[in-house]
Amino acid sequence: MLKNPDYSILFEPVKIGPVTAPNRFYQVPHASGMTEANPRVRAAFRETKAEGGWGVVSTGAVSTHPSSDDSPLPFGRMWDENDIRSHTLCTDAIHKHGSLAAVELWHGGASVMNRTSRIAPYSPSGIPWAATHVGFMGNLRPRIMDEKDIRDVIQWQVDAAIRAKKAGFDIIYIYAGMGYLGYEFLIEEYNHRTDAYGGSTENRTRFVRELIEATKDAVGDSCGVALRISLEELRGKPSDNYQSEAHEVVTLLSDVPDLWDVKMDSSPTDCGASRFWEEGSHEPIIDFVKKITDKPVVGVGRFTSPDKMVSQIKRGILDLIGGARAGIADPFLPKKIREGRLEDIRECIGCNICISSWHDGVPVRCTQNATAGEEWRKGWHPEKFETPGTDDAVLIVGGGPAGLEAGLIAAKRGYQVTIADKTDTLGGRLNFEASLPGLSAWGRVKDYRLYALQQMANVNLYPASEMNAEDILELGHQRIVIATGSYWTKMLWSSLEIPVGTLDKANVYTPDDIASGTVPESPVLVYDFDNYYMGGVIAEHLVNQGCDVSYATPAGHASAWTLMTNELPLIYQRLEEKHIDITTQTLLTDKNNDIAIMKDVFTNKESEIKAKSIVIVGHRAPNNSLYQTLISQPDALSEAGIKSVDIIGDAHAPGALVHAVYAGHQYARGLDQKEAKLYLRDLPITETGPGKVI
Repeated sequence: MLKNPDYSILFEPVKIGPVTAPNRFYQVPHASGMTEANPRVRAAFRETKAEGGWGVVSTGAVSTHPSSDDSPLPFGRMWDENDIRSHTLCTDAIHKHGSLAAVELWHGGASVMNRTSRIAPYSPSGIPWAATHVGFMGNLRPRIMDEKDIRDVIQWQVDAAIRAKKAGFDIIYIYAGMGYLGYEFLIEEYNHRTDAYGGSTENRTRFVRELIEATKDAVGDSCGVALRISLEELRGKPSDNYQSEAHEVVTLLSDVPDLWDVKMDSSPTDCGASRFWEEGSHEPIIDFVKKITDKPVVGVGRFTSPDKMVSQIKRGILDLIGGARAGIADPFLPKKIREGRLEDIRECIGCNICISSWHDGVPVRCTQNATAGEEWRKGWHPEKFETPGTDDAVLIVGGGPAGLEAGLIAAKRGYQVTIADKTDTLGGRLNFEASLPGLSAWGRVKDYRLYALQQMANVNLYPASEMNAEDILELGHQRIVIATGSYWTKMLWSSLEIPVGTLDKANVYTPDDIASGTVPESPVLVYDFDNYYMGGVIAEHLVNQGCDVSYATPAGHASAWTLMTNELPLIYQRLEEKHIDITTQTLLTDKNNDIAIMKDVFTNKESEIKAKSIVIVGHRAPNNSLYQTLISQPDALSEAGIKSVDIIGDAHAPGALVHAVYAGHQYARGLDQKEAKLYLRDLPITETGPGKVI
């Protein structure tokens, strides 16, 4: 039953060609790190979204032919009968909950290197996709497609569409975005052809049109046919007769697909991190599409607010609310909106850890939702929890992300939970990090869990309550969890990638000092070999405090690992805006008065950077002394009735927020298990002989 009639428009059905979506919540295609090698993991991951109320649930990229081989990055396949069986697991699971299943058929063109198939990549004019990410790079340049190649690619799309229909998919995609083959025909920088498929905008659109028309001829009687298209670059190109080439392309194809799935061109903008992009950030690029076509339009924008969703629909921007990251963070977002449980939504924080999973080639991870990717492997459901096997009381020392997650899940299971923290405000590292430039959305990790815990009768929260071993022994809890976090050190790093002692000199600080309110004397050098977000955001924060800041790192880029989260280009833009000089591939070796002594990583050539103060953002060490004290006295633990002492999160192994939350969740799920399995190993569905399928 719909709780708030203001949101009724979100639950209206939408016709997509011959099929009808039961509501306007549309889980758009997105990578999940799951392929035919783990079909059960994939099916369970997508099923959870259908169970959570998404009216349409889509796959990630599914290759139509071995000439579109993205190895070693994970991608789906629709090459033969084995793939039909694999995908049927997924569609059956989605249909079980009344949702439509969509498949993103995809040919990567020049953007794939075909490392496994060893087929020369296809492209309109032999122009390579100039990748800067080493995982995408290759040294094989693409072939120039002739007309036979064009016919072949269209036929592969048709063959894959027919297989997809057999597998039970309701919506079949043509992909013309993000640098892939359809996009390469549309963009004149890639398309230098002089035949019917090149030159004018109409000619450059012809290949995409023929893909759509051939797909509709093959399956359009029973399946909706969708076009996914990137519009950012096309909108920036002038047209002779229209506002932009984007307007012209949409006009030329306005009635051809059954559904328009519109998006940005590049990952840093299409999957924009919350540090740089607000909810609904795509609107200025895609807002014109519905003015041209009568067909339904779906788009994304990291939507978590139902009011923003309603606004997009009523103002004629979108017909369907697309979700990728929002649906990973909370697969049950639509049901919670329907039931009026807005405060129960685990809102996406826009950290893009999910995207890094694809770059790593592993099942998806999520900071907010530890169950993502573990639905089948571990049997974790985001909204269902096993009842306790005992009546043990749980004491958690430390109220950071790991402690809050452990407490919340243990309490949802029915345990009596106490969380104590030495600070006045629960939240741990997030109390500082969420205050840093652009990271306010990260505070949702704390806010969601604290609010939920505060509503539960079986939870006691004790801020400003520092605990020692004696206190713990006296309290009478049977299960003790140490979640006391970590601290930043002044350790340095060598060209051999090993520690070389600490820089214990005046005016040398760590992020912990900055968190305590220290404003270093200018000029300040931020020396970063943590390589994630902290170095760059600390530098930005100090500029905002009035400091003159420079940045140095032994890595090849500033905040180098953020390449994995699609933030790197935007971080460079931000550091440039803040007038922060960047020095890469350099080691900090010493500080001599107001000079930082540096050394080139490869040549050992010395240089200097002016720095009255230095902030070292490098190594974190666990705060584990309380844990060590407790486990050193087993007799006292036994006498106090304590059955177990565990350590989780940064106190155990310092990491990103996603690791801390996962550690807390894993502890609580396995609290009363004698021997927990790591995870189930999935197997591909293969044909081993006549009539024998495994």
